[in-house]
Amino acid sequence: MVLDVWKQIKKKQFSPVYVLYGTESFLINETKQLLMKYALNEEEMEFNFATYDLEETPIEVALEDAETFPFMGERRLILMNNPYFLTAEKSKAKIEHNLKKLEAYLQEPAPYSIVVFAGSYEKLDERKKLTKELKRKGSVVEAKRLNEQELKLWVKERAALNRVGIDEEAVEQMLALAGTNLFMLTTEIDKLALYATEGNTITVAMVHALVSRSLEQNIFVLVDNIVQRKIDAAFRIYYDLLKQNEEPIKILSILSGQFRLIYQVKELARKGYGQQQIAGYIKVHPFRVKLAAGQAKLFKDEELTEIMQMLAEADYQSKTGGMNKELIIEMFLFRLQGRN
Repeated sequence: MVLDVWKQIKKKQFSPVYVLYGTESFLINETKQLLMKYALNEEEMEFNFATYDLEETPIEVALEDAETFPFMGERRLILMNNPYFLTAEKSKAKIEHNLKKLEAYLQEPAPYSIVVFAGSYEKLDERKKLTKELKRKGSVVEAKRLNEQELKLWVKERAALNRVGIDEEAVEQMLALAGTNLFMLTTEIDKLALYATEGNTITVAMVHALVSRSLEQNIFVLVDNIVQRKIDAAFRIYYDLLKQNEEPIKILSILSGQFRLIYQVKELARKGYGQQQIAGYIKVHPFRVKLAAGQAKLFKDEELTEIMQMLAEADYQSKTGGMNKELIIEMFLFRLQGRN
């Protein structure tokens, strides 16, 4: 797991070779940054750090660098980006790599060098001898989407990095309001840490007051107010979004998507699917499934069906141009208010 590798790096327990791959580019970049921070000091960076693009540079050139003794330091750090030869993907690169050199290097890695292969590839080609050898000799980190527990742990660790604590409820609200994008979460945690000041704790009140919300997250809150039968609060959010020049059609689309998610989660849960299975089936983060499952419990089946029909009608009206687009969502909210 990537968080375990980070702990080892922070303890300066390095592997001679790392392979970083996956679709969560933030985790790949973060691992690189940690290696640069803990493997070398600032003075050593100029002499003992190098980075290569393997779509432009032959592997043997990069390996020569890895086999060179460090200058004014105890180790070298060599980043080798885009190792496409570890995957089944076709590359447009016209570089000829002498992979026998890499196989030989892996038999006896330089004890004073840390070699890092990094690429945003969904998977490695497990059939290749080279991939198997790298897995045996190095640390392989799959930068995949974190599950809910990993996300919560990551939020706490990011807060600790800023020398602040964070309440459990604040973590939950942070994920609900800011979403699960790690770049976005990093920005928000760092901002909250500055506000809380060193040694203090980020509270749920701070999260509500300071976390920036995307359009999707604003609409999540709008939907949550509908679920809680707080239609007046839903109206206020809608009018605020209009003041921010958000397009009514885009609002309607995301609103429909959120209710569709609630409807799907309720249906699949009834059929016995667990949260992880549902997340995989409809391709959303498990944390979003968890939130939608909580919202689904507050609706009867017929209520959700009726809301889906109302949204389908609103979508039809928005596309046929028979009514002012801002009024279409207003009418939807008024109809909901009339049902309470």
